[in-house]
Amino acid sequence: MSQKGEGIDLETSLGYLLKEASSALRAAMEEVLRPLGMTVTHYSCLELLAQRPGLSNSELARGAFVTRQSMNVLLQNLEREGHVTRPAKAPVGKVLPTRLTPLGRQNLEKASAAVRSVELRMLSGMTEAERAGAFRIMKSMIRSLRDDNEGA
Repeated sequence: MSQKGEGIDLETSLGYLLKEASSALRAAMEEVLRPLGMTVTHYSCLELLAQRPGLSNSELARGAFVTRQSMNVLLQNLEREGHVTRPAKAPVGKVLPTRLTPLGRQNLEKASAAVRSVELRMLSGMTEAERAGAFRIMKSMIRSLRDDNEGA
């Protein structure tokens, strides 16, 4: 609460601090990905496909925190550039499962190393115990917000 009793005191708001950290992380990631010709969304899409081949446009959009329309445009560009493949016709229903190509995997390796360097820099001032605690706390906050949202 603010000292005046109205609004949120940004200096003590954990939510605002989390948003500021998210913004700083995204900016640092964009900075290391730009020389590789990638955005954070581009990288996220490739990383998701490496870990879960065959995801649909909708699943990729949810995982990368973008709209289905934005993901569709990105996938068309990635396909045109040779980073991903999608069947011309859906094997089942309407879903076009997307897979990384060897070129996509190669570019992802470089991007993953760049993003990992940002994460290591972000955590460099913390002990292993502090890192574990931060991870546990963040997971708890996410779980609490999702649980409350699902009950609403």
